[in-house]
Amino acid sequence: MADDGSASLEFITAGVLLLVPLVYLITALSVLQGAAFAAEGAARQAARVFVQSDTTEQAAAAAQQAVAIAFSDFGITDGVAPVEYSCEPVPDACLTRAGHVTVTVRVSVPLPLMPAFLGREGSGGIPFVATATQAVSRFHS
Repeated sequence: MADDGSASLEFITAGVLLLVPLVYLITALSVLQGAAFAAEGAARQAARVFVQSDTTEQAAAAAQQAVAIAFSDFGITDGVAPVEYSCEPVPDACLTRAGHVTVTVRVSVPLPLMPAFLGREGSGGIPFVATATQAVSRFHS
């Protein structure tokens, strides 16, 4: 009987061949889902602190700091673009009473265990964009 014990060897081989891609898929999806949550939370929090500031300069600095904290909570330190913001109804005066501020956050997250040279357009990651809009209080001074 030359086949004795080969079933267990075939089972282990097939199990490893199926298990490794499944583990990588779960890991990659969890990294990407974390980046999506981080981007959404960062945009929302940046918009909130922006409309609560006294000046536009303080608001931009506070929004950038809020984005950095939100991404660091998820372990994302690289690939974060500067915060972009737009204002309505007056584009030059962001903190106008009852106005609206829209904050856009961009981040590029690499896949786990993926070499940088295989990334999209040299960025080495998958881009995420999130926006959030907050109203400035009608009592803002």
